[in-house]
Amino acid sequence: MDEIRQPIPEPEQPLLIRTLSEWRTLALLGGPILIAQLAQMANGVIDTVMAGHASAEDLAAVGIGSSLWMPLFLLFMGMLGALQPIISGYRGGREFHLIMPTVWQGLYIALAAAVIMILLLTHVRPVLDILRLDSQTAGITQGYLNAFAWGVPALLLMAALRGLTDGLGHTKVIMAFSVLSTLLNLPLNYIFIYGKLGLPAMGGVGCGWATSLSNGAAAIALLVYLNRSRAYQSFHLLAEWVRPDLDSIRYILRLGVPIGFTIFVEASMFSVIALFLAPLGPVVVAGHQIALNVVSLLFMVPLSLGMALTLRVSFLIGADAPASASLLSRSSLVLAAAVALVFATALYVFSDAIARLYTSDPAVQAVTISLLVYAAIFQIADVIQVTCISALRGYKDTRIPMMIMLFSFWVLGMPLGYLLTFTDYLLPAMGAAGFWVGLTSGLVSASVLLGARLFLFSPAQGAQNLPTKG
Repeated sequence: MDEIRQPIPEPEQPLLIRTLSEWRTLALLGGPILIAQLAQMANGVIDTVMAGHASAEDLAAVGIGSSLWMPLFLLFMGMLGALQPIISGYRGGREFHLIMPTVWQGLYIALAAAVIMILLLTHVRPVLDILRLDSQTAGITQGYLNAFAWGVPALLLMAALRGLTDGLGHTKVIMAFSVLSTLLNLPLNYIFIYGKLGLPAMGGVGCGWATSLSNGAAAIALLVYLNRSRAYQSFHLLAEWVRPDLDSIRYILRLGVPIGFTIFVEASMFSVIALFLAPLGPVVVAGHQIALNVVSLLFMVPLSLGMALTLRVSFLIGADAPASASLLSRSSLVLAAAVALVFATALYVFSDAIARLYTSDPAVQAVTISLLVYAAIFQIADVIQVTCISALRGYKDTRIPMMIMLFSFWVLGMPLGYLLTFTDYLLPAMGAAGFWVGLTSGLVSASVLLGARLFLFSPAQGAQNLPTKG
């Protein structure tokens, strides 16, 4: 991308011009990332809607199956997410000879992760027994996961190759193939779920086969593109094959495991909250899920900018431009705060309309509206924390931020949310709103601690690279 290849702005340029230039770069990087994230979310919506039209059991099975594979995928995707800042740093430092060896070490990690994930997903019957599912739903769930498992290698292959494409600043590549996967998933779901073109109707199990095939086709298309595109003539997988290197793999995992674990903890936390709220009844759970869905959708914007921020900061550090990296990290907080205020205002002002859009049940609408008020405040803290942690990842600082997130969510946020939801120890029991207050408190804690870490962090400490051998 030309906007990444441009010379680093000199410090003597006016501060406003340098800041606006970096914000433009973030937008150009982050826009395609946002579309890719929305395409991935669309896959989940398509699966849910189409399985729901098959039967209630198929819908439940796909929902339960998704809740089992998604946290695992997020864990491994986060681990492989270390490749982006590493490769972007190499690009900034013009150490191009280190890029493909790093990609290969990432592919080895992806292969090992695929084996682990497949073994876990194809042996979930003990978990289903604990959930006390009826035999029909349990059978569909296991069948769905067995089918989905065939596409796991392709899913993790794309996650690893994203380190190469995003690391080089070509974020439109994964955007294109994510959209391709979504476009393929829709007709394949129709064929396999409902039994078209002479195939038997498979219901929820067919949803798993459709997802696997769409992921596999997108991964193959990506490999063909990388092999034939002029932009990647200097980066050939087969021509630059290297053996597994334990030092390089350990380095990637040292950065990636904290990222993956942080994402896994956040994802599992929302699942645990849903389980805690179940005794309060379906109306409360429904209102909570709607509010959470709205916040998750809005979160895609700051998340995408955060991923772009990680790429840009690591590039600037690799290019030996710590002053520009520092300016970008701090100015991004201003941009993030502006985005958060717009979203928070929208949630507060349009809470009634949002609730009516999701449900016609007056009771569920009332719960949703009350929770969206808390979600507006939640949104501000969430946007700031993801901006801080994204900048720190650009500096290759992942272990301490992981500890901060663990403390903020599981030591502070979750216990406080439980007390406010179910007990009168601090305030009269607040119901579902208590967890939103607890989560917001955890996010405020994370924002403050991560901000302090960012402001006190030395860019020179983050300018580490992989060993130059092999």
